[in-house]
Amino acid sequence: MTDDDRSIDAPEGANRKLIKIEISHDPRRVIQPEYAHEEAVAIYDILDDNLFYLQEADGPYHLILSTDNRHVHFDVRSADAQPLKGFIMALGPFRRIMRDYYDVCNHYYDAIRTKSPTQIQAIDMGRRALHNEGSDLLQERLGNYLTTDNMTARRLFTLIYVLTHRS
Repeated sequence: MTDDDRSIDAPEGANRKLIKIEISHDPRRVIQPEYAHEEAVAIYDILDDNLFYLQEADGPYHLILSTDNRHVHFDVRSADAQPLKGFIMALGPFRRIMRDYYDVCNHYYDAIRTKSPTQIQAIDMGRRALHNEGSDLLQERLGNYLTTDNMTARRLFTLIYVLTHRS
């Protein structure tokens, strides 16, 4: 993480960190093992190192994510689970990126089994570019509510992707 990522408008000494993340999945939907793994890795990585600052209240924070398939619901709570801020983000602006990301990920997983390292690398570069595009859009869309760094936004994009993926 670069110093630029950490230079945000937040009170000096404020605790700007997620310490707990919950994902509220639709119990009727079966999550494929590769998506469950992606989710677990993203949560682990976020909790290991993140920058997350709710503009209205200092942290540390507990985030609960859920979806109604048209929106992502963000429920930000204090470390002791007291509600701090809730907001809803429309998924419409993410549809194209998520659809393309899904296609590229499928090509990437297929390529790992059958393609040369050079071909795998080319597909992976495309996958990363879409992931960056999604995380940039996420930071932009969340800008009125919270501030986060690029790596945290990338991992949150992964969580939203898994949360909204249809089997």
